[in-house]
Amino acid sequence: MEKILIIDDSPLLTAQLNDILSDEYDITIAQTAEDGFRYACAEDYSLILLDVVMPGMDGFTLLKKLQEEIITQSVPVILISSLSDIEHEQRGLTLGAVDYITKPFSPLIVKARVNTHVKLYNYRKQIEHQSMTDQLTGIPNRRQYDHYSVMKWKEAIRLQIPFSICMFDIDRFKVFNDTFGHPAGDKVIASVAKTVSSYLKRDTDFFARYGGEEFVAILLKDDSHKTFEYLTRIRQAIEDLHIPHNPSVSEWVTISIGGVTIVPQAGDSYDFYLKIADAMLYDAKKYGRNRVVWADEKIKQMREK
Repeated sequence: MEKILIIDDSPLLTAQLNDILSDEYDITIAQTAEDGFRYACAEDYSLILLDVVMPGMDGFTLLKKLQEEIITQSVPVILISSLSDIEHEQRGLTLGAVDYITKPFSPLIVKARVNTHVKLYNYRKQIEHQSMTDQLTGIPNRRQYDHYSVMKWKEAIRLQIPFSICMFDIDRFKVFNDTFGHPAGDKVIASVAKTVSSYLKRDTDFFARYGGEEFVAILLKDDSHKTFEYLTRIRQAIEDLHIPHNPSVSEWVTISIGGVTIVPQAGDSYDFYLKIADAMLYDAKKYGRNRVVWADEKIKQMREK
């Protein structure tokens, strides 16, 4: 069932909207703008119904705040208000609202507009999912990674939890392509993606194709030692696929992994730690490939083998 968030300080109005919509939607009610913002950031909603006139933070201010947050900016917002003049309606639409309903409202009109905007939101999500999915592997692509990394970096700063950036690279992939051809290379990329994805499937794991034969993962909550040990098992799982490589360089297809675990602080740069993860991947290749090299929370290096 689709989720809708109603933000309004009037118990009467929220009860009316709940009666109109609760047979088709899962309704959450917030009676202050502050609570509404917190709920909007914590759950996935298909639509927000927002009253314009509220004590403290008004609906226009909250709408602007929702538009500025990556996690909420794509959620459609319908403003509900007794302010029926064109100036207020124009202001709301300019700030990013998808519709404007004036009080008193018709239940049939509310339901029709809500249904329309939920359908449009789901259609847009489907298109966005296709544009953010790597067609060869079916996992997220670089574009989705760019979006996700910013969102989760902010979350890790707010919650003060460990944040790990992992870089994966298929060893001597150019030699493989030159030996077996690009169609075989595509199958290797897909096999690696499928195997790694089978390990990184927790809600706090994210795995994407970074480009070519490179992949990137973001893991939350686990410390550096636990993450390092887990990634060594993933590396071994790829070797255990026993995909034949060019025997002049390797018996089997393998991967190298580099990364870093930190508890990010306000003002820390994600790009700085991404460069550290990339440097660890470079060291994994320098030390012989088919291994994990990791930087812990104090940027002290841990090495496999």
